[in-house]
Amino acid sequence: MSTTTTQLGPVFTQERLRPSLEYIDVYWKKLERYNPHDDGTLIGLPEPYFIPSARNDTGFAFDEMYYWDSYFIAQGLLGTPREHRVRGMADNLITMMRRFAVIPNSGRFYMTGRSQPPFLSSFIMDAYKIEKDKRWLEQAITVAKNEYRTVWMGTTQPSWRQVFHGLSRFYDINVLDDLAEAESGWDMTTRFERKALSYLPVDLNALLYKYERDFEESSKILGYTEEAHEWAKRAMSRKASMDKYLWDEDKNFYFDYNYMTSKHSPVFSLAAFYPMWAGMDSAETAAKIMEHLDRFESAGGLTTSAEKPHIRSEIPTQWAYPNGWAPLQMIATQAMERYGYHEQAERIARKWINANLVQFEATGEFYEKYNVVKIEDEPVEGVYPSQSGFGWTNAVFSYFCQKYLGPDELPVIRSSVVAVSPLTQLVRNPRKTLRKVGIKLNTALPKRPLL
Repeated sequence: MSTTTTQLGPVFTQERLRPSLEYIDVYWKKLERYNPHDDGTLIGLPEPYFIPSARNDTGFAFDEMYYWDSYFIAQGLLGTPREHRVRGMADNLITMMRRFAVIPNSGRFYMTGRSQPPFLSSFIMDAYKIEKDKRWLEQAITVAKNEYRTVWMGTTQPSWRQVFHGLSRFYDINVLDDLAEAESGWDMTTRFERKALSYLPVDLNALLYKYERDFEESSKILGYTEEAHEWAKRAMSRKASMDKYLWDEDKNFYFDYNYMTSKHSPVFSLAAFYPMWAGMDSAETAAKIMEHLDRFESAGGLTTSAEKPHIRSEIPTQWAYPNGWAPLQMIATQAMERYGYHEQAERIARKWINANLVQFEATGEFYEKYNVVKIEDEPVEGVYPSQSGFGWTNAVFSYFCQKYLGPDELPVIRSSVVAVSPLTQLVRNPRKTLRKVGIKLNTALPKRPLL
């Protein structure tokens, strides 16, 4: 289908968008799971959640919740009739942290040896903004602080991640580079040259900066002024270390740092947008990063890494040029929005929407990744078969449509969500329901335990 393009990217019609948005709305039900009890290798979780894909004809059969997938899925649920699922998914992550002293890569017992990129504090702050429940916030953020200290800032087995001047690396309990790379979520990538244990990643340490700022913000909300100051100091200390070791003054860009060789990775990657996303950069630094946008911007959005320098790898690297991934499109555009680069963010979002639509119109499905250089072509495959469905792609597509498209482009979709009756809400969660209608709770009513 032909597409009209302006300086802000492709322009759409309601007729073109309607089938894709209706597909996504219905597909959420296929992705939803509720498994409150352990079942074989599957970890039981107290609240419903969404899996990445409902198809199992590629050798994969998803039934488990994934850590960083769930954060980006939640971004597509905020402000929709399914927003009520966001806090429940955060509670599931909290449950696993309390039970296993780590949030596993996914909800399988055999995945407890590693985690995934840490988004718990961001997840909690987003969930808090929905209901403004300070009691829940205090309990939840306490768990996030425990994850921060014992998992991501750990200095011994089984969490030997903080290794160099307060900066951390991805890790796996088996102390294997490829499994540490899997913890990064970028499995596999050219960034670490298959030596992930030796690298201090830009994205990971920016995420930990975000934790420190979230702890500062939550401390202010809860009235802990002195603690807020301490977290602000920690954030500034991390920024100083990242500026010293991860920023390249000659290239004006962030690079992963090999602390064993004292050298930067040669790979230009979208991980460099994470500090902007976290609000760590000055306006001057953000401008320098934006000067490199042409390295990544293509017909269908942003490539995961730049085309050059070309890095050869012994194994397939799907988290690299020419592939684009939904979570990185969101991180990069939100980073740009934060620093006032609104036109660039919208242009990239519209290109991504169009790339997704081209493949949807050809196949009737959404996918975990796309070739954003040649949007009609298949993406470069990884070490496992390409997955369709797809949770975070659906979420980011919906998010971009709602944020950037005008009323002439965006069709009205009647949600397939079935409303829950007030009586059912009261039975499921009496404390929360009564609080919403302003009824003071009797002290005899048992408190709902933190999940």
